[in-house]
Amino acid sequence: MSKRGKFKGWFAFAAVMGTLAIGCAAALLFTSGYLISRSALRPENVLMVYVPIVLVRTFGFSKAVLQYGERLAGHHAALGILSALRVRLYRALEPQALQLRSRFQTGDLLGLLAQDIEQLQQVYLRVVLPSVSAILLYALAITALGRMDPAFAWMMGLYAGFLLFAAPAAAWWLSSRVRMRFKQVRSEAYRELTDAVFGMSDWLLSGRTGSFLTGFMARQMSASRVEGSIRRSEWRIHWISQCLGGGLIVLMAVWAGEMAAQQRIEATWIAAMALIAFPLVDSFVRITDSFARMPEYTDSLRRLSGIGGEAAWSQPDNWTRLERNGELAPPSGPVGWEPTRRMTGDASSAITAPISAAATGLRLERVSFRYADTESWSLREVTLHVPPGGNLAILGRSGAGKSTLLKLMQGELQPQEGQITVLPQQVQAGEDESAGLFAVLNQKPYLFDTTVANNIRLGRSEATLEEIRCAAEQAGLARLIESLPAGYDTRMTEAGLRFSGGERQRIALARVLLQNKPIVLLDEPTVGLDAQTERDLMETVFRTLEGKTWIWVTHHLLGMERMDQILFMEQGGVAMQGTHEQLLRENARYHRLYKLDHPFG
Repeated sequence: MSKRGKFKGWFAFAAVMGTLAIGCAAALLFTSGYLISRSALRPENVLMVYVPIVLVRTFGFSKAVLQYGERLAGHHAALGILSALRVRLYRALEPQALQLRSRFQTGDLLGLLAQDIEQLQQVYLRVVLPSVSAILLYALAITALGRMDPAFAWMMGLYAGFLLFAAPAAAWWLSSRVRMRFKQVRSEAYRELTDAVFGMSDWLLSGRTGSFLTGFMARQMSASRVEGSIRRSEWRIHWISQCLGGGLIVLMAVWAGEMAAQQRIEATWIAAMALIAFPLVDSFVRITDSFARMPEYTDSLRRLSGIGGEAAWSQPDNWTRLERNGELAPPSGPVGWEPTRRMTGDASSAITAPISAAATGLRLERVSFRYADTESWSLREVTLHVPPGGNLAILGRSGAGKSTLLKLMQGELQPQEGQITVLPQQVQAGEDESAGLFAVLNQKPYLFDTTVANNIRLGRSEATLEEIRCAAEQAGLARLIESLPAGYDTRMTEAGLRFSGGERQRIALARVLLQNKPIVLLDEPTVGLDAQTERDLMETVFRTLEGKTWIWVTHHLLGMERMDQILFMEQGGVAMQGTHEQLLRENARYHRLYKLDHPFG
């Protein structure tokens, strides 16, 4: 059974248990009301009320047991889904590392998304499961009333339906409006505070610190008032729901009295009929309270969809399966092939085709791009060709367009002009398939607080220990790992702090080798390393990536003599392009830059 089917089964079981638990609570109050009414008539023998006494105890114990079972099954399913979502989140974020790093602080992003995933637990446990149970009870209760009095059943169906469906929708709408206003006020206060922090020296020099503090405190007070209105609106929603529920109970008591007056039921059933409505009304009121908090949950869902992308969250189940030992299971499909794609301004169709990871090239033909909020071109008519098995170095200062070019290559952005083609097969596809073509080695790869083997296995979740050993040996890590206390089972400290910068990059390189993607992107992986470590790492890169197609973004000219092509970018265009020997011979500027970078070479 797939994970999705398993979770659905657990949720269905939890919903049934929750429905039975509320049913037992209703039966408990019904039997208690009948027992009290019957006992008030002073029966001649205790045996006349013996059965209700036994039923009261039975329903009381059953209610507790069923509630425990519902909580156990519901939390098991919810936590299982959250675990799968965390895996899916990583798979959604990892291919977009270049783009996300330029827009967010990594810690803020991961912390926010982790909190968002935790919010989903509240959706499942406080909204989904109670709603399913309430709807089932609503259907059963109206059906039972219909057998006794069809006309009254229709009236109660409308009344309870309003309480179950219309009231939660109204609560959601009202809460959304109030929370939207609160977010706007809070956002303005945070923006004002940020400006003040970064411009603190100007505030102090101008002598306007007092006016700033006065304005900021006023903004905070406004936000506090709006937040208070949120709490008041939640209280009003709860109070109105309770009143509506109380009205339903009164109607039940009046109807039961009329039924007893018509001698259609015994008088001892009047209290029982009124009491049975209490658990049902309580379940309906909880739904309204939960939907009043739904805007908080929808914000989390919207952020997760926006960051990870809809396509990344709609992959088949085999992308999120977990093995029994807690590690990622392999995706389905034959090993050694990935989709290819051609990117143009029109991404209206998508086709996938087999591709050899060792025989993939890349071509850009007069590619131009500019962001929507700017008039100037970030890239202008860039043309380059990396043949299968070839390599390319991209140089340039910050702002030259290197990051934008990498995003275009990966399909995170679409060019306004020109086209980007992955060779040898030209197949058009959307952004979601582009991630399968590229492995990326960033400046600061993250190492998780798990074993060394698991950190390397992030490159390909189905990799065996022997494959991990092979990748580690190619990356120059074998001797280091074997010297660790538990070898490949040694746990890393948080963020991999027990390893040096060069060693962390080698672990990330082993991940890249394990992925076996058609094209490898190196985004300045030697930043922050000392000269000797940088040379050693790049020597390993040159050796391990021989025969592969790879592109190296760097800030200086170390190792350029070993690159097939060099592209120097400036202000979004190509300032210099050619081989190392050609540029040394024909371009005085490149010759001067190379000499500056190699003073003793």
